[in-house]
Amino acid sequence: MTAILSASELMSELAGPRPPVLLDIRWQLGGPDQRPAYEAGHIPGAVYVDLDRELAGPAGSGGRHPLPEPEAFGAVMRRAGVSAGAPVVVYDGGLGWAAARAWWLLRWTGHAEVRVLDGGLAAWTAAGGAVSADAVSPAEGDFKPTPGGLGLLDADGAAALAREGVLLDARAGERYRGEVEPIDRVGGHIPGAVSAPTTENVGADGRFLPGAELRARFAGLGVTAEDGGRPVGVYCGSGVSGAHEVLALEVAGVAAALYAGSWSQWSSDPERPVATGPLPR
Repeated sequence: MTAILSASELMSELAGPRPPVLLDIRWQLGGPDQRPAYEAGHIPGAVYVDLDRELAGPAGSGGRHPLPEPEAFGAVMRRAGVSAGAPVVVYDGGLGWAAARAWWLLRWTGHAEVRVLDGGLAAWTAAGGAVSADAVSPAEGDFKPTPGGLGLLDADGAAALAREGVLLDARAGERYRGEVEPIDRVGGHIPGAVSAPTTENVGADGRFLPGAELRARFAGLGVTAEDGGRPVGVYCGSGVSGAHEVLALEVAGVAAALYAGSWSQWSSDPERPVATGPLPR
């Protein structure tokens, strides 16, 4: 199963014999709650899921968006109508980061049939898709999380991967270089990590570049699908945009692990080394 689908493909599936469960994951970093936007108009049948409250645990030593407890996440998914044997499609307002976070969590906890709507709600409406303000009350699902479906790194694992494989930093280049740091304690990057802003994985319309273009981009950063056992990992600010880069790598045919604590966890520990400038070291 592909990791993404187009708006036209989603329309066909919703009209078919096995329509997917739809999850609306609209979210803005530091912005207002997106539930009012969802209530004003969403893809018919979609259930709203709050990233900060339901796709992350409390901020603290694990970073700004630590992973939720698997059982708590499973309860959220069941309330949203997610079942183990039914396909799921997640979308957001168009940036793709929040939808990718939900995709990653579902894949990591063992759901095999989850995809991201490429381009999000903006792509849906541009394709002529209808929106609805109707309240949605799905039947309870049966999904039970089993963590381990995707690679997960802790801080030590990320440090080792930066030395032994390829560790990609999905944040903006100026944050990687340490020129600015608007959120976390200190600017810079994990020593050995390679700058790979996730914004460069999509076009102006917010949709992913074709797989061949993504493979070429990642090859230029030292990652190829033919690397065999060479491990690849990704981190970002707090584990959200990094999930989007893991998704882009999957579109390119490359498996990658996510350092979920990311820079918000790494930089909070004064014992962890910090590199600055344009080079990995």
